[in-house]
Amino acid sequence: MMPCSHITRRGALSLLAARTALAQRSAKLTDAEDRFLEDLSRSSFLFFWERANPDTGLVMDRSLNSEAADKRNVASSAATGFGLTGLCIAAERRWMDRKALRRRVVNTLRFYAERSVHERGWFYHFVDAASGERVWRCELSSIDTALLLAGVLTARQYFDDKEVKSLAGAIYSRIDWRWMCDGDPNILTMGWKPESGFLKARWDHYCELLILYLMGIGSPTTPLPVQSWRAWRRPQISYSGYTYISGAPTLFTHQYSHAWVDFRGRREQSGDRVDWFQNSVDATRAHRQFCIDLGKTEFPGCYHEKLWGITASDSAKGYVAWGGPPRHMRIDGSVVPCAAGGSLMFDPKLCVETLMHQKERFGNRVWGRYGFADAFHPTNGWTNPDVIGIDVGVTLLAAENARTGNVWKWFMRNPEIQKALRQVGVTRS
Repeated sequence: MMPCSHITRRGALSLLAARTALAQRSAKLTDAEDRFLEDLSRSSFLFFWERANPDTGLVMDRSLNSEAADKRNVASSAATGFGLTGLCIAAERRWMDRKALRRRVVNTLRFYAERSVHERGWFYHFVDAASGERVWRCELSSIDTALLLAGVLTARQYFDDKEVKSLAGAIYSRIDWRWMCDGDPNILTMGWKPESGFLKARWDHYCELLILYLMGIGSPTTPLPVQSWRAWRRPQISYSGYTYISGAPTLFTHQYSHAWVDFRGRREQSGDRVDWFQNSVDATRAHRQFCIDLGKTEFPGCYHEKLWGITASDSAKGYVAWGGPPRHMRIDGSVVPCAAGGSLMFDPKLCVETLMHQKERFGNRVWGRYGFADAFHPTNGWTNPDVIGIDVGVTLLAAENARTGNVWKWFMRNPEIQKALRQVGVTRS
């Protein structure tokens, strides 16, 4: 655990006042803020429509943030899960013809149910967008399968018709959750490769794993034991008056599960009685302050009250799982828009404030056909030409939840999720 710095009574009162002020600012969005989120959401959705194979429904892992042709053909299972959810958002908001959107959903579900390469229901992390064949000798990924499944289950409840329900049910029921534990009765491995077997790394400490374990415990065929929920570690971190559970410095670990699972008003009824939603709110606000502090010391001009956000993304030197607190050693002053974008559901006012500032200040340098570039540096001129599907996706879902709560509403209609939450004791306070 990171120790809290010494805080005087006056300092503690100042921190309390600052936190109260932040909470008071999280009021209803203004018309201008809502219009901005509508623009951001429609641009984000366009990625999932244009950069997916129309026959398989598989969504590209990444793409140029422009209308330019992009010959890359590698799809991501997780991005496809975000994309399935995005199709539901587009249908609800009438951005496109509902029949066309449903047809894309059915194509995607039919591909995964009937044609996709899999092992005991688990899917590869990266695949060819046209064939679904494994690429880069990647792993069958437990978390990427889970994020895909989140989109599958969202579509099942939103479209609510016989064909969609049947295909979605077949995909979920086929997953052998116990197999992915590789002999441990409670803890899932991160994946499996045909050449070497199960990965040594396991989902054994807090991160984006909440949704993974809930879907496993709720499985209609091979459920994980209920005690698996308490089998993973819950390390705490303290920063600037915030104390919360966090297993990694990257902010996305606090976002992905919450993009679908509505933890609001729920807390664990035993043990440490965690309120997982408030935990992510605190992580977001601590991260904002962490960036502000970096701007005062190491990176003036890069971070301040209206310009903040670092999470796993591209950098000028390649992909980096950076963030903080604690400070990742490779932070270089870059801003990652999906850090705030994926936290829109936790603190809409603070997050929309920095996103609007980024667009207003940097304009077309950071804004393209699919919304924000994946990352950019405010002072040295570097801007990533790409967007990444999971980063665009978490922004789209978080924006919808901040505006309407619709993704939460649709996903929470799944009886397996409701049952799992009851079983693990995460219920209304």
